[in-house]
Amino acid sequence: MNDHIRFGPSGNSDSFYSEGYKRTAEAPAWLRARGLDAFEYSFGHGVRMGAETAESIRLAALEAGVRMSIHLPYFVNLAAQGEEKRAANIAYFVEGLTAGRAMGATRAVFHPGSGKGERAVVLTRACEFLSDILAALDGQGLLEGMTLCAETMGKVNQLGSLEEVVALCGVDKRIWPAVDFGHLHCRGLGAIRGRQDYVDILDALEEGIGMERARTMHIHFSRMEFTAGGEKMHHTLADTQYGPEFEPLAEELALRGYAPVVICESRGTQAEDAASLRAIYDAAACMAAGQK
Repeated sequence: MNDHIRFGPSGNSDSFYSEGYKRTAEAPAWLRARGLDAFEYSFGHGVRMGAETAESIRLAALEAGVRMSIHLPYFVNLAAQGEEKRAANIAYFVEGLTAGRAMGATRAVFHPGSGKGERAVVLTRACEFLSDILAALDGQGLLEGMTLCAETMGKVNQLGSLEEVVALCGVDKRIWPAVDFGHLHCRGLGAIRGRQDYVDILDALEEGIGMERARTMHIHFSRMEFTAGGEKMHHTLADTQYGPEFEPLAEELALRGYAPVVICESRGTQAEDAASLRAIYDAAACMAAGQK
């Protein structure tokens, strides 16, 4: 599992392309030169990657010491009903993990989905289907060296509250949380206002899934705008009119000695902002060390 806190972007920043780079295989070295050591590749709109491309990314990430993760297609819906839809969802996992393993990824983030009906019933159906998906993946050996990460979601009508993600993690000890703090902020309509809100979230994780998975969780972070329905869009760290703030989270992560993978999802400046998140964390870690 993760040995120390890592920072990196989801996808390539605008500056990566403006500097003349074109291939994701060039990203790991580019990120390492900026003090970053994680990268998340999104298969959000489907898995389209050849074996040669995947291998070139794997070798580049290995050489640069950059930890790879992937995001499975946004079409994943654990609450799906009907054999055809369930088969399609299993295929999203199989295709994504096959490509992810070829890229050298060790984590795969997925959205829980949504469904009509009583919330508790929908969540139960999602948990049962996730168990079936794990059995299918185990049958093909696709979970060896790979951790599935259930993401907290930003829209109120989606599965993916903190409590629901804890329940999904309860299906199997190999499921880790992908805590998107911007999403939690949005679905709570501005719920994260200060350090105590982060304390409450981390305490709930430790109680719900245990210290190991809480300490090494997957994190998504960016400032986000919301409406009455929850998440509207991602923004950059420079867009200070939107929350949440990272400093109090960094202080709490450092104080607790957590070692998560922190993926920045800022809009267009994700690598630059990931470096800023690392600098904020490093300052918090120095302060925490002085308090011990």
